[in-house]
Amino acid sequence: MKKDIHPAGYRLVVFKDFSCDEAFLVRSCAPTKETIVWEDGNEYPLVKLEISAYSHPFFTGKMKFVDTAGRIDKFNKKFANSRFVKGEEK
Repeated sequence: MKKDIHPAGYRLVVFKDFSCDEAFLVRSCAPTKETIVWEDGNEYPLVKLEISAYSHPFFTGKMKFVDTAGRIDKFNKKFANSRFVKGEEK
């Protein structure tokens, strides 16, 4: 590698895809507060992912609906009583 071109926080980081429970270890400067013990017994910073190449339909060839944060339910609750809801007019 060339000297002095990478940020100071460039280190080994574990990225974990929680939709399919796969993880991979790469170099990154992504900020994180959590750590995880990797297969080699060492502790590394952890970055949580909702989707990666392990679960993305383009790479897997399978369509899969991922709603880990309950976004649809949150949206429905938020706008259930709004003036934009179509319903019976009185």
